[in-house]
Amino acid sequence: MKERYKLLLIIIVFTACYYIPWDHITIRKSGLEAFMMLQEYAREHVLTCLIPAFFIAGAIAVFVSQAAVLKYFGSKAKKILSYSVASISGTILAVCSCTVLPLFAGIYTRGAGIGPATAFLYSGPAINVLAIVMTARILGWQLGLARAIGAIIFAVVTGLLMAFIFRKDDEKRTMGEIYVPEDDGNARTLTQDALYMLTMVLILIFAAFARPEEGSAGLWSQIFAAKWYITISLLAVLFIMLNYWFNSEERITWVESTWDFMKKILPLLGAGVLVAGFVLGRPGHSALIPEHYIQQLVGGNSLWANLFAALSGALMYFATLTEVPILQGLIGAGMGKGPALSLLMAGPALSLPNMLVIGSIMGVKKTVTFCIIIIVLSTVAGMIYGTIAG
Repeated sequence: MKERYKLLLIIIVFTACYYIPWDHITIRKSGLEAFMMLQEYAREHVLTCLIPAFFIAGAIAVFVSQAAVLKYFGSKAKKILSYSVASISGTILAVCSCTVLPLFAGIYTRGAGIGPATAFLYSGPAINVLAIVMTARILGWQLGLARAIGAIIFAVVTGLLMAFIFRKDDEKRTMGEIYVPEDDGNARTLTQDALYMLTMVLILIFAAFARPEEGSAGLWSQIFAAKWYITISLLAVLFIMLNYWFNSEERITWVESTWDFMKKILPLLGAGVLVAGFVLGRPGHSALIPEHYIQQLVGGNSLWANLFAALSGALMYFATLTEVPILQGLIGAGMGKGPALSLLMAGPALSLPNMLVIGSIMGVKKTVTFCIIIIVLSTVAGMIYGTIAG
């Protein structure tokens, strides 16, 4: 961090400590909500979502060759291939806007182009099959269908726009560098490496598998009931792979790479969750900005209502699947159909903690552009859907 940013941070913290009326009941309640949200995040997401994601990111950085990343996600890769892979990833990874960050950092630092990388960044939390199914079941098939179509289009359009806007930056990243397949004496086959990565992805999926709606039956409930048996079995398989397919030096390098991602990302995530909790509170618990104000501002289908819904969704943190019951309550309180879709399109893919971290990975300018694209697209999609749905 540059010295002037450190000084600015110190000034902001000092000013907040000096002027904020901490003895006011609303401020006290907001402060409590901030730490309650941090506790909720730590209990529900760090061990089951973030830790597996960090280990996958570490594995990508160490064991996935730069040539392989460039083949599928590089700025010069075929667009049909790169954006198809980036978009499809969301159907596999049922992750939130924060859990996808280590995975994004892994492929971006290995040379992925800004377009495919940001398409992956959006699709990971947005194109979630279970979330789309729940949206259709609880909020109506029209909204579920609109969310599914919009998320796929958003992932591709966002990536293409980012690639076009920052095409010169991508050229500079690759200029003068020669990328060749890495050969470091790896005795494993491609199949073994693929199975190793697949096992870790499956651990992430099953460990983070969300509880289905109360009283529901079928496949999702059966998977949830067996999630820990499956996860423990997969961990055992991973242990055997690490023991027989990797030497001690490789295992140490993998852990060191994982730790490097953790120490860069976790502090920013924690700070972001605290700020989000202080300003917006947890679902059903008001903080500095009361929930009923938000509900009053997102009725109807005006440009302002859709824009406000998109902005609110972009700043709030939604754990995987929690956006559905939150929206159910907001719609019941008078939220319009258009703003509901705007929030659905922006909310799962963005959050204040998410913004802080991706800013440290790809820079403030690219982060602001990425967020503006998502907010504008979400607003437009909401207005179109609100007009069609009536």
